[in-house]
Amino acid sequence: MKTIAKLGLTSLVIIALLFSCKKADSTSAEDLAVSATADSTAVSSSAAVERKDSKQKFIRTADIKFKVKNVVKSTYAIENATQKFGGFVTYTNLQSTIQNQIKTKISQDSTLETTKYTVENNITIRVPNTQLDTVIKTIAKQIDFLDFRVIKADDVSLKLLANQLSQKRSATTEKRVEKAIDNKGKKINDVLEAENTLADQKEANDNTTINNLSLQDQINFSTITLQLYQNETVRQEIMASEKESAAYKPNLGIQIIDSLKTGWYILEAIFVFLVNLWPFILIGLGGLFFYKKYYKKQ
Repeated sequence: MKTIAKLGLTSLVIIALLFSCKKADSTSAEDLAVSATADSTAVSSSAAVERKDSKQKFIRTADIKFKVKNVVKSTYAIENATQKFGGFVTYTNLQSTIQNQIKTKISQDSTLETTKYTVENNITIRVPNTQLDTVIKTIAKQIDFLDFRVIKADDVSLKLLANQLSQKRSATTEKRVEKAIDNKGKKINDVLEAENTLADQKEANDNTTINNLSLQDQINFSTITLQLYQNETVRQEIMASEKESAAYKPNLGIQIIDSLKTGWYILEAIFVFLVNLWPFILIGLGGLFFYKKYYKKQ
């Protein structure tokens, strides 16, 4: 009986240990999952959500920097997501920067080139303001490590209202000035002054209209600035070695023949040079002849 009791107690202890181990493993797996998704979920923000019943007008912008596993693949994924949700890419600058490059000669005619480089891309996209949060959550799937994210929502309701009121005042002033011009008759100076005033008023009205259109465009389409980068990459490539200059020298026989040719060319050049001096040689010989014939006799 005691033996049976001991066996039962041992079995209970083993079962309890196994249960606790499974529970610990489950907790560890949950912690890892939370850690893996923390960076991706952190980019979402309520600043990107617009209430349909709100009368406020916001200009929403997002600035995010993060590491990805592959910059090129993530760039394509972001561009496709932007197009899918009705947005467009306004700027992208994908480039590789070489950090270090080493060439190692591994044989007489082969060299191993080892290149360490980083890949990064700066992207600017514009998406409909109603899709901003959705696009940001889609981009978050590419995040391996989040450096920072800044999301801003600037209320421009009062600025839009001020521009609209300014336009109304400008329209009223224009009508009054036009009426004054019609009533001036043939007073040229007054007409010219009124025309200049009208032109200035119209220009101010146009500028206000353009400013309003620009604000409305920024309200309708939010701007997202992204900075992507990845871990340093190592690339190795076997290349053909460049031959030394000595390897291209001709053999001794060819060098001797070339030397004989060069010597003959030099001799020809000297002969031609002497021929060009024939008048001076002739004068010298004539002088020598007269010297021997007359001065020696005397």
